Amino acid sequence: MNTLSIIKADTGGFVGHSEVHPEALQVARDAVSAAVADGLLIDGTVSRCGDDISLIMTHRHGADAEPVHSFAWDTFQKTTAVAERLGLYGAGQDLLSDAFSGNLRGMGPGYAELEFDERPSEPVICFLADKTEPGAWNLPLYKMFADPFNTPGLVIDEKMHVGFRFEVYDLYEERRVTFETPRETYDLLMYIGAPARYVVHRIDSIRLGIPCAATSTQRLSLIAGKYVGKDDPVMIVRCQSGLPAVGEVLEPFAMAYAVAGCMRGSHHAPIMPVGLAQATPARFDGPPRVVALGFQIKNGALIGPRDMFDDPSFDRARSQANEVMDYLRRHGPFEPHRLALEDLEYTTMHQLEANLADRWQPLTEPRVPAAR
Repeated sequence: MNTLSIIKADTGGFVGHSEVHPEALQVARDAVSAAVADGLLIDGTVSRCGDDISLIMTHRHGADAEPVHSFAWDTFQKTTAVAERLGLYGAGQDLLSDAFSGNLRGMGPGYAELEFDERPSEPVICFLADKTEPGAWNLPLYKMFADPFNTPGLVIDEKMHVGFRFEVYDLYEERRVTFETPRETYDLLMYIGAPARYVVHRIDSIRLGIPCAATSTQRLSLIAGKYVGKDDPVMIVRCQSGLPAVGEVLEPFAMAYAVAGCMRGSHHAPIMPVGLAQATPARFDGPPRVVALGFQIKNGALIGPRDMFDDPSFDRARSQANEVMDYLRRHGPFEPHRLALEDLEYTTMHQLEANLADRWQPLTEPRVPAAR
């Protein structure tokens, strides 16, 4: 049984929050190559979306494995050193601790991991997003694994007909719950329709009893107690042979649906599916971007990637994202463009509220004239 891990971090942006510097990417690639040569990893590659570096790795150590997480931490320390030397923006911003402590849980970097036995043909898509939060995967995962209008295999393929098991995390209360579709579809939607708090972490096939998808669920603001950048989640989805086909997995991104993030992590904006060459958010630190890297995995080897969104069939989604961005930007500092106040708790909004706290007066008291 092998493990596929995506571990990502923002260790410094070039320019601002828009991209990863080529030298930082090369340092990460050299580290992954050395880890493969040393036998720590079966295979690995390095990619990026916006200003986040993603290490995509196969190994035999299982999920949350100290050797793999320690390697990723050391690699991000090296890319942080590059960022500091070049004066890149936010050097090491996702590294929230001074020392590694066994695995990366609660330390800043995000990760998604799946441990599974390879099928004779193992197509996998690794999704990387920038300028948004973990709940951004809720809608597409629902459509992939529970919506027959998106995924006809739910009706046609008897292996999928029984449904799927969704594990959902409550990020505020640090608890989990599991729902089975289609039987508990409405219960599932009640929660995952609130993606700032409830996040799909994992999906398993009920009929086949195998893992299908995994996401990163780290919320940097909840870890740090303040805004230090968006979470920029990653996701792994296995495809075909009793699971959604590649085309069914990609189809939800044909609509530029709204996510939280964008400028200062404080706005709703459309997510734009792009090829790697366009995974560089610019306008208003957005629109948020998502890339899809397709692999065939054989004996742990990563055959690929194929840049799945580098395709004209997603041109309309990109055009739609620009149109929706125009519409939302015209709202300026008003909702629904700006996030609701409760979702701004870990931004600078909290300090602004504290500064004005003594200015508020109970409605039952006489009005105090403003000082002249």
